[in-house]
Amino acid sequence: MRYLIALFFVGMLFGGTPLKALDFQHTSDIAQKKINAQIAMPLSIPVPQDAGGGYTHEQHKKNAKLIYESAMLFKLTGQKKYADFSIKILEAYADVYPNWGAHPKPKEQSPGRMFWQNLNESWWLVYVAQGYGAVKPVLTDAQSEHIEKNLLRNMADFLSEGSPETFDKIHNHGTWATAAVGITGYVIGDKEYSEKALMGLDKSGRSGFLKQLDTLFSPDGYYNEGPYYQRYALMPFVLFGQAIEANEPNRKIFTYRDNILQKAIYATIELSYNGLFFPINDALKDKGIATTELLYGVAIAYDLTKDPALLSIAQAQGELVLTEEGRALSQAIKAGKSKPFPFRSRRFTDGADGTQGALDVLRASTAPDGLTVVVKNTSQGLGHGHFDKMGLLLFDQGQEILRDYGAARFLNIEAKYGGHYLPENNAYAKQTISHNALVVDEKSHFDGSTKKGNNFAPKPHLFSIGEKVQIASAQIDTAYEGVNMRRTIAMIKGKAFPSPVIIDLLQAKSDDQHQYDLPFHYNGHLIETNFDVTANAISRKPLGQKNGYQYLWQVAQAPTVDGLSQVTFLLDKKFYTISSRTSKTTEVIFAATGANDPNFNLRHEPAFILRSRQKGGADFVSVIEPHGEYNPTAEFTVNSHSHVVDVTYHDEGEETLIIIETKSGEFVGLALSEDTRTDAPHKISLNGNTDISWTGPYHLFRPSHLSPQGDK
Repeated sequence: MRYLIALFFVGMLFGGTPLKALDFQHTSDIAQKKINAQIAMPLSIPVPQDAGGGYTHEQHKKNAKLIYESAMLFKLTGQKKYADFSIKILEAYADVYPNWGAHPKPKEQSPGRMFWQNLNESWWLVYVAQGYGAVKPVLTDAQSEHIEKNLLRNMADFLSEGSPETFDKIHNHGTWATAAVGITGYVIGDKEYSEKALMGLDKSGRSGFLKQLDTLFSPDGYYNEGPYYQRYALMPFVLFGQAIEANEPNRKIFTYRDNILQKAIYATIELSYNGLFFPINDALKDKGIATTELLYGVAIAYDLTKDPALLSIAQAQGELVLTEEGRALSQAIKAGKSKPFPFRSRRFTDGADGTQGALDVLRASTAPDGLTVVVKNTSQGLGHGHFDKMGLLLFDQGQEILRDYGAARFLNIEAKYGGHYLPENNAYAKQTISHNALVVDEKSHFDGSTKKGNNFAPKPHLFSIGEKVQIASAQIDTAYEGVNMRRTIAMIKGKAFPSPVIIDLLQAKSDDQHQYDLPFHYNGHLIETNFDVTANAISRKPLGQKNGYQYLWQVAQAPTVDGLSQVTFLLDKKFYTISSRTSKTTEVIFAATGANDPNFNLRHEPAFILRSRQKGGADFVSVIEPHGEYNPTAEFTVNSHSHVVDVTYHDEGEETLIIIETKSGEFVGLALSEDTRTDAPHKISLNGNTDISWTGPYHLFRPSHLSPQGDK
């Protein structure tokens, strides 16, 4: 289903007809119909009882939206019945909220009163405070005093002074809390609340909203917990930003830190593929650009910039927010101002100063569903981070080809572990083996310690975007003691291949003996290999006992493959082959999730693993090649076999040369150097008798002398 939705997004991004819902009057009509029906019904304000996803949890969420939407309708239409309905609900909550103690089913994090965690309470107050601000002009003094004293101030006090461990935390929970309290301060006219929200409880500036803006985003607008949590944190950032701009324009919040809020909105859009966010770290894969948080982000960004490319994103979202900014989007789209959003290859630096790694994104085109590579060279990402330094994701034709597991969680499905992250999230989804990243001695990076991982990040090296070659590389020597890992990814276009191909060079150096596992979690059906495979067709055993290995069945294995190993799989009518240069010590293991999973918490997904045991390190050189077509309707298959017949690798320390030979007799060579100076000369010996020379950190060769057989 999510891919059908994503495919719709692509059509919308490239000239599709806007949905009727993008007519603002239609959006308003739907909201009025909803609120009119609710006005005629009795209020339901239950005593808090349920955890996330339960009835009371969902009812209070619904009521917050009713307060907000009805108030917005009053603001937009002037019809007092909508103000009266918002006020009615606000007064009802003011009657009962002071009597609620701690929630009976608290989550591990700081508990709330209305909800199982105060994060949800902050979310509630962000909506409700805005609603109160819209209806405040028609309130009596008695109504204002009752609502502000017993509900708004009561809740703001609980979220700030009553929950300092969250309010002063540099984290998305802290962002929601400061936004809720800060917006409340502005709407009730109490600067004490807004100042604490901006500067922290002690007003020193060591915490609070501005410190979060300084710390949580890189100079490129990348949020350190990754795209999934970036979109979640985005809403309080932009809504509180709007409130600051309206009440204290002298702070110039939307130009603060070199326009960091605007950069964050754009980065959130660019960190998506085919309408869905890159699923790194604790990500649920169904979240995409149509999420509520980004609806507000796009509307506010367009209000600030009037960038026509944002209009195509709004079209793809298919919804409008019930604000004046939403109305402006609709008017601009109707006026024909929309232009396609240009998705680009980019390096998104990580860390407050941009020095804690980077997320590297290579795209074959500006289309949202084209061939795309993501390399996770970022920092740990705090508690939601995964142990997958320099992990690889590959997308094509709107699909994940080499995938990340994301989060093991059924959000708000109370029947499935109460909607919490499942135990397998820590035990499998976060572990290195569940990613397309190198595992040494069956241990996860940093020994699976978040505290340790937060101290280190890969060191990004070359990032270059050319017409024929795009390259990203990084190195890390702290994931494993005594092991230095470097990964270089190159996307190459040329006549030798019908589609661009990916070269993946992963080099591990160590003085000691180690086992090196490089998994490829592929999406699709295995079609063929160029080596014999022995399947465990009757009985299977787990691949290991810990660090995520215990959740993988060993479904098949192959003896050591000396030379070229090729694995071809089929996904959505297209073939993909991973051709790897393997040494005499390399074996191939086929695996699938599902072992040691009695509660059926994990998705069943296949993988194959290149395993090498040796001293001095191991190099893995792979060519990832999209090719061919399978048409089940017309019953034909074209080019189902790989074009690659050989991959050779020449390593002379700081210089390396990778040569791909195709069935048509063409040779493609990529020469690389660790020296990133553009004017530095390099050379490498080919077969001991031919020197290959170039200038700069890389060069793409296509002459016939790359052939070991000489000219052809």
